[in-house]
Amino acid sequence: MSDNQIKADAYREAGVDVEAGYKSVQLMKADVQRTFNSQVLSHLGGFGGLFELPEGYKKPVLVSGTDGVGTKLKLAFMMDKHDTIGIDCVAMCVNDILCQGAQPMFFLDYIACGKNYPEKIATIVKGIAEGCIQGNMALIGGETAEMPDMYSLDEYDLAGFAVGVVEKEDIVTGATIAEGDVLVGLPSSGVHSNGFSLIRKVLFKDLSMDVHTFVEDLGMTLGEALLTPTKIYVKALADLIKPCGVKGMSHVTGGGFYENIPRMMPDDLCAKVDAKVIKTLPIFNFIQEAGKISAREMFSTFNMGIGIVAVLPADQVSVFVKGLEEKGEKPVILGTVIKGAEKINLCL
Repeated sequence: MSDNQIKADAYREAGVDVEAGYKSVQLMKADVQRTFNSQVLSHLGGFGGLFELPEGYKKPVLVSGTDGVGTKLKLAFMMDKHDTIGIDCVAMCVNDILCQGAQPMFFLDYIACGKNYPEKIATIVKGIAEGCIQGNMALIGGETAEMPDMYSLDEYDLAGFAVGVVEKEDIVTGATIAEGDVLVGLPSSGVHSNGFSLIRKVLFKDLSMDVHTFVEDLGMTLGEALLTPTKIYVKALADLIKPCGVKGMSHVTGGGFYENIPRMMPDDLCAKVDAKVIKTLPIFNFIQEAGKISAREMFSTFNMGIGIVAVLPADQVSVFVKGLEEKGEKPVILGTVIKGAEKINLCL
C-alpha cells in the first residue's frame, strides 16, 4: 500500500474523503473551462489563477467584491436543488463591482461542506460557471473544503469574489450626482439573495408552510419562486455606463431601498423615489400578505422588484432607456434627485 493510500484511508476515517475531492474537480472541469478566455493564463488545478489585464487602459484600477449567498442556501437544502445557487453567489459579487463602473474579469469561489458529494459539488460549480458566463468573466480558481466537524453532512456554505477593471477617470462613485438627475431602475428576477432569514421565520417557522406547495399567484411552488436566481446586470449595463454618463449606481441588496440607495448619494442630496411606479413582483406580495408585514419593512428588507438603480443626467435618460430596452430590459424611471439631507425620500 502506498503512502498516499495510507494517508487517504486515515483522512477518510477522520471524515474527509480525499478521493471525492479529486472526483469533484474532474466533474467540474468542463464547466469551469467554458468560462475561460484568452486572458486566462492558468489551468484548473494550479496553485493560483492567472489572468492578464486587458489592453487599452491608461490608468487601470482593479475593483473587487466578495459575498456569499446567505441563508438562501437553506432553501436549496430544503428543495435539494443546487444548480442555480452558484448564479446567486456570482451575482452578489459582480453586481456590486458593476456599480463602480468596472468591467468584470474573473471570479473565484469557496465551498465548505460537511461531506464532499462530488456530483453535488459539480452541480454547484456548474451554476457558478453559468453565473460567470452571464457576468462576462472567467472562473479561474476555487476551493472545496470538506469539514465534517463544522457542517452537517448534507449542508455547505458558498462564497466567492469577483475582480473587475475600470479606467481611473471612469470610476462611478456618485460624487458628481446633482439636483435634477434622474433615477432609473432595472427590474429584479425575484427575491435575489437577501431577506431569507425573515422569509424563513415568517413562512416556514411562524406559518409552517411547505416549500413544495404550489401557489397559484406565483405559477410555481413556493420553493421554486424563492430559489429563482439573482439577476446579473453586466450584459445589460456594462456598455451603457460611460456613454450615458451614469453618475451613481446602487445594487439593491440587504437593507432594501432605505439602506442601499443612500450609499451612492452625496451629502445634502436626496433620491426622491415613487414606489408606486414599481411593478412589485408576486412573490413580494405573497410574503407581505402572509406575514402581515408593513410596506416600510418590505422596502427596508427586499428589492421589491428593482435590482439596480442608476442615476444619470436628465438629457441622457432617453438614450439610456432605449439602450436597455434593445437588450430586452424593462427599465423604470423611479424619480429624481432633490435637495435634502435624508438621502432618500420613498413615497409609498
